[in-house]
Amino acid sequence: MDTRIATSFANRLKRNSDSKMRTRTKQIVFYPLTQGMLWAALAGCSAVGPDYVKPTMAVPSHWTYAPPTTQREDLSKWWQNLHDPQLTTLVEAALKNSPDLHAAEAKLREARARRDLAGGSRFPTLSAALSGSRTKTGAATGSGTTANLFSAGFDATWEPDIFGAQRRALEAAQADLQATQADLHDVQVSLAAEVALNYVELRSYQARLGIAQDNLKTQQETLQITDWRQQAGLATTLDVEQARTNLEQTRATIPVLNTSRIAAENRLAILLGKPPAALHDQLANPAPLPSVPDQVAAGIPADTLRQRPDVRAAERNLAAATARIGEQTAALYPSFTLSGNLGWKAMTVGALGDTGTAAASLLGSVMQSLFDGGRIRSTIRIQTALQEQALVAYRKTVLTALEDVENALAAYADNRQRQAALRRAVQSARNAAQLARQRYESGLIDFQSVLDSERNQFSSEDNLTNAEAEGLTSLISLYKALGGGWSETTDNVAGATQTSPASSESKQP
Repeated sequence: MDTRIATSFANRLKRNSDSKMRTRTKQIVFYPLTQGMLWAALAGCSAVGPDYVKPTMAVPSHWTYAPPTTQREDLSKWWQNLHDPQLTTLVEAALKNSPDLHAAEAKLREARARRDLAGGSRFPTLSAALSGSRTKTGAATGSGTTANLFSAGFDATWEPDIFGAQRRALEAAQADLQATQADLHDVQVSLAAEVALNYVELRSYQARLGIAQDNLKTQQETLQITDWRQQAGLATTLDVEQARTNLEQTRATIPVLNTSRIAAENRLAILLGKPPAALHDQLANPAPLPSVPDQVAAGIPADTLRQRPDVRAAERNLAAATARIGEQTAALYPSFTLSGNLGWKAMTVGALGDTGTAAASLLGSVMQSLFDGGRIRSTIRIQTALQEQALVAYRKTVLTALEDVENALAAYADNRQRQAALRRAVQSARNAAQLARQRYESGLIDFQSVLDSERNQFSSEDNLTNAEAEGLTSLISLYKALGGGWSETTDNVAGATQTSPASSESKQP
């Protein structure tokens, strides 16, 4: 029934050629439009509240512990600099399948929808209605006849943004969207670093297990030699028991290292969105630690602040908080509302659209709060305090970013010196252990010297492996501190770079 009525009404309007009707309709339609243009002009006034200005901070011109260069390498896929295909595969899989990244993408879609919602509130609301009713009166109270009434029309409502409340709301929503997008990039940065750190940890535990097992074999040979010498009367039972103690202490480290290896393997699986032990077959075979580049081009501190997603997010949060001060301030001023109606009423469907059935109305209203107990001004003070908190958070984020890079650069430089010293120590410990066994077999030294040399060899080799892993950890921490792991040109999130031209602050400095 509704479809037939609507079709009949549309055909009726199309066939209507009455000139008076056309004139009347033009007056009904264009008068509100003319008034709307006036209100639109008024709506172009400046928005109340403070305009956002990005704060400035004193930033050093160079890093204290970085090489004397201002060059900066591409950090979007820094893990490729480690030349480990397995690591590259794991990082790229995590950037596609990580639950944390999927959650951040959902938050970005939410922020984009909220931005669109804020933008839509600036436009008029237009609705259409079509209805029909049948009324029958009783013979005792009326004529006993049946009457039909059909109506169709359009309703429009618009709240002109005279003092900029809606514009400030849109500005805040746009800044929130950009902050959420920066948060997504921060998740990418952290995720790539976490995968690399756990991968290095896994490989280091595999290497340390290999060292422990090699030393275990050597100590088993030492125990056997000592046992033979004791049977020949050339060594004492004390020497045998000391050799066995040394052997079992080394054997006891193997389960601990294996447990840590399994934990690192399972953490990698979770980061990739897989169940624990899902990567066991893929990572079971030991492999060397990734290689370390000879030098890292860290650029200058200003580059890092532009690259760091957390700094970008803090700056956009400050912009959003500033815009919301204006949004709350607009409540101190009058609000204006325009509403209009254009419709037709008739006893039959065929009569809808005739000159005599048309009716129109236009209503304008102004509302001003006269007394609210100070609630509006209190809300403004609350938002101003929130803006001050956002400013402090931004400055702290900048300082933390600078600290992260300086610490990582110092750790990276110092670890290289430590590794060089430990390599020399390992070589000396191996030579000493070999000489001690030879001299002991010749009866030139006591067994305690053999035990000490074997312990030193095991400790030196284990320390060197730890230092190599820590060197990679400091390098990964440096890449993370520099904001590596994402770029605007290689953003792998669909639609992540969509922005609205509504905000003058949409471009990041």
